[in-house]
Amino acid sequence: MSVPDPAVAPGLRAALVAAGYTVDAVDDLLEDTARAALRRNETTPALRRTTDRSPLATLVRLFLLQAPVARADADRALPGLVGALTEGGMLLASGSEVRAALDCRPYADDSRDWWVVSDLTPGLDGQPIRVDTDHVLGVSPASTGLAQLTTRRKVGRALDLGTGCGVQSLHLSAHAGHVVATDVNPRALAITALNAALNEIEIDLRDGSLWDPVAGETFDLVTTNPPFVISPATGPRLVYRDSGLPGDQVVEAVVRGASDHLAVGGWCHVVANWAIRHGRSWDERLADWLPDDCDVLVVQREVLDPAAYVELWLKDAGRHGGPGYLAAYDAWLGWLEAQRIDGIGFGWVNLRKVDHDERSARELLDHPYAVEQPVAAEVEAWAASQHASIAEETRITLRVDVVQETHGEPGAEDPETIVLRQRRGLCRARRVDTVEAALAGAADGELSVGRILDALAVLLERDRAELAAHYLPAVRSLVREGFLSPV
Repeated sequence: MSVPDPAVAPGLRAALVAAGYTVDAVDDLLEDTARAALRRNETTPALRRTTDRSPLATLVRLFLLQAPVARADADRALPGLVGALTEGGMLLASGSEVRAALDCRPYADDSRDWWVVSDLTPGLDGQPIRVDTDHVLGVSPASTGLAQLTTRRKVGRALDLGTGCGVQSLHLSAHAGHVVATDVNPRALAITALNAALNEIEIDLRDGSLWDPVAGETFDLVTTNPPFVISPATGPRLVYRDSGLPGDQVVEAVVRGASDHLAVGGWCHVVANWAIRHGRSWDERLADWLPDDCDVLVVQREVLDPAAYVELWLKDAGRHGGPGYLAAYDAWLGWLEAQRIDGIGFGWVNLRKVDHDERSARELLDHPYAVEQPVAAEVEAWAASQHASIAEETRITLRVDVVQETHGEPGAEDPETIVLRQRRGLCRARRVDTVEAALAGAADGELSVGRILDALAVLLERDRAELAAHYLPAVRSLVREGFLSPV
């Protein structure tokens, strides 16, 4: 299927603006029930909410609900454009009706409204899922998750590695001086070019795999959601999710190569899967990939067993219940077993290039718990805390969102456990003893670590030197995990 020439973008943008085709307007039109149903790929409640034939309702029915609309309604919503969009492959016109051949939907962050063109969402209303090999995915949970993970500080050069329909490039354009976007799928690059024109941004588009299109170049920021599905790479390939490399080799290549393409202080954010092999922990295996000249925060968010993983991606490809489903399931599962893969992890890899004379920090965290989104600021704060110098003269403060929880038998004199819990960011929890709890409670930003230890030594009748030897490292750990901050 063809993609419209970016020359149609100014007229299409004007029509979308005139119709008020924004995230907020669509949400108001559909209301809660229809929006929730649409997230489940059911269109009937939304169809019942969009019957007034207004330009906004017509655009929702046409693009989001994939329903036919009257040619007269399409002409009102897209004045003077139906012919060009049909010729360009975005619409299908037949007699008195018009259908969408591509998706076009509003998208936004806290301060900007955009529009994103992609291939149509498959599987609405239980219809058989048909996904072509060069299918260009639209806004997805993985893409929004990556957007929430990516730092939004001002940068000079940014790279959207494996751009797809260009969602990350839209975000990057708001805070990067120059944006490069790459992909191996020519159709994805064509759709990204259309989206760039539609949203009036400049993107340097390049065709090629992995780091090849940017050989010898460095960036202040790299963000990527590579085609990370772990498979034997022998069956039909869907380019948006299948790299063509077996296992998790594509993720390994991205992580191993990132350091060579980062400027000092630059970040690389990766959302990906990795294989958990029999007899070896997930963090031990990933540690082999990680560069020594980067701060590294890896967060494993979820683990699926092999059967659940195969089922997920076969259904994603529309093969569930279809011809060859059971054979494909058995072959994929057999390959995972032969590779001694016990599970598949999903999560985030964050790399920050350090200066040549700076010691890098590393943490691999298994954290399947709720976090506060966007989490990007927390990742940057983590890096800063790893390099904070904490000595006895350092004044410390308890982070404002940290609360203390105690657990024990009713009426007991002392709690059995004390837990410090963050209510923002990564929302970590840490079990502490009474001294650590007292240290945290006294950390008001005015007192130094040494002054607090002085007071605790007197109060608890403990040896001051012994207390410092044991609890100064604990304070440093509490800082690195984000419970305390140096002033």
